Amino acid sequence: MSKVKVKKQDTFIDMTAMSDVTVLLLTFFMLTANFIPKEPIQVMTPASVSEVKIPEYDVMTILIDPQGQVFMNLDRPDDKRKVLESIGKQYNLTFTPKQILSFVNQTHIGVPISRLQSFLDLPLDEQDEVIKKFGIPTDTIISPNNQLAVWVTTATEINENLTIAIKADQSTPYALVKNVMSTLQDLKKNRYSLITTLKTMPAGV
Repeated sequence: MSKVKVKKQDTFIDMTAMSDVTVLLLTFFMLTANFIPKEPIQVMTPASVSEVKIPEYDVMTILIDPQGQVFMNLDRPDDKRKVLESIGKQYNLTFTPKQILSFVNQTHIGVPISRLQSFLDLPLDEQDEVIKKFGIPTDTIISPNNQLAVWVTTATEINENLTIAIKADQSTPYALVKNVMSTLQDLKKNRYSLITTLKTMPAGV
């Protein structure tokens, strides 16, 4: 007696719903992601086992490279605009709307205040190259008013909720980092974080 052959049928799976879910998830992550701002110099942070997270908003980041150049970032565009206007009043400088927009679009503050107007007149791509040559003056001998202190004081007066974070390269000499911390201590800004790379906790600890 011959066996009855069952005709095979192709299985059809409708993937439309899966595609819709994928697009929705992708859109969600794109809208909620926090993009890391570009930095004027590359910094490799030291490793640490600390897991204390820095807030996502209202953060002032002070960047220190191995040569001791200092740059500062404010995460809120409105804060940056107000800080620039305040700096202009303190130093008797007038900024055009174009210069203000340029300042807001540039992620980091990193030139002497005396050069600020000419710096902001440059195209954005040229600013990225020029800023690497300067940094905010922090030496009280060269710059009697210590311009880092001016920027920090002005920014914290504009936004009292700012969290201060220091991000230094792992090869930056401690003396250069201490110089920045001393400036903060002189301003009575004793609460700040050090940005590090998370490493695994040693076994048995």
